[in-house]
Amino acid sequence: MISQFFILSPRGDVIIRRDYLGDVPKASTEIFFRTARFWSDGEEAPPVFNHDGVTYMHIKEAGVELVATTRGNLSPSFVLEFLRRVCVVIKDYCGFLSEDAIRKNFVLIYELLDEIMDYGLPQSTSTEALKTFVLNEPTVMVPKASQPRPLFSLNKGPTGVFKSVLDTSRTDGKRREEIFVDVVERLTCTFNASGYIASSQVDGSVQIKSYLAGNPPIKIKLNDDLMISKRDTPYPGHSDAGAAGAGGHSVILDDCNFHECANLESFDIDRTISLVPPDGEFALMNYRTSHGFKPPFRVTTSLEADPASDFKAILVLHLWCEVPAERAASGLEVEVPTPRCVQRVHCDIDPKQGLPVLGLKKAHLLMEVLGSARALDRDATPC
Repeated sequence: MISQFFILSPRGDVIIRRDYLGDVPKASTEIFFRTARFWSDGEEAPPVFNHDGVTYMHIKEAGVELVATTRGNLSPSFVLEFLRRVCVVIKDYCGFLSEDAIRKNFVLIYELLDEIMDYGLPQSTSTEALKTFVLNEPTVMVPKASQPRPLFSLNKGPTGVFKSVLDTSRTDGKRREEIFVDVVERLTCTFNASGYIASSQVDGSVQIKSYLAGNPPIKIKLNDDLMISKRDTPYPGHSDAGAAGAGGHSVILDDCNFHECANLESFDIDRTISLVPPDGEFALMNYRTSHGFKPPFRVTTSLEADPASDFKAILVLHLWCEVPAERAASGLEVEVPTPRCVQRVHCDIDPKQGLPVLGLKKAHLLMEVLGSARALDRDATPC
């Protein structure tokens, strides 16, 4: 059973706290914050760790820490998934997950926690089922325009819609029947020194936010040329599926999974998914593919010795962005591995070539790498 549940701000302030069993010290919030902040070797604290016989399990969303403690032998994956479900419930009812949203809706969140967990035992994390027991009205929060929104974080609604699921129960004539469907993908590519793709993968999700009263049944149609794994044979009525899969324009997925509300009776026939969407946001389909595709950017690098110093090397990284100016792009990161002997790295962006933002044609990044003389000696053994 879970002994305690609490939510901490980035400064370590306690925003929400529930003690269910009383077998963990009250100072556990401060102990967790100090231990996680000053973890060994300056590294980030793992999601599960033990301190003085108390197991701390935590996740971080929107800058706040959701933490569960226990002295028993609980499944860490179960508790971490429970914490993520709590994040989804808070977001569905408050419209947005942030420190301000939690502070302004703390009465509603305490009411939800009383129904979600009882004596340390999780009961229900279904947004639709909890609507029956919620009496407080939420203060819906909208994120600031300047606030960063990671691509695959719960803070970012895929459609940019921030409203509470309780709006579907309004009887004052202001209720709007709405449903939003969006495809969110995360692209991971590894480029070699010549700028060619060494490996690539796409992790995607079909996200749905439903604000339909009465939960009417709906149908969602996917591409006719969709093929799942190599064992997916062409289905009736699609004669050229095999030819498309060999070199055409078919969409080939390595694997996928569906939400429990999805009815797949006709999926193998016409790629139609029937469902009765529950209230709130959920992932109807998660998928992964590693088949060849053209990435929206290209990366090339060159390494040269600095003529002004025997202890420096100049790494020039060229980044070509091929995303059209009218498209949106976010969450792009460039990771440059360096040897252990590197002591300091200084990065400059050439203003004449542009900045690594949307619409970029080419970015010229000059990195000054300071290391030992042995690291820069081509005849020496690699460090």
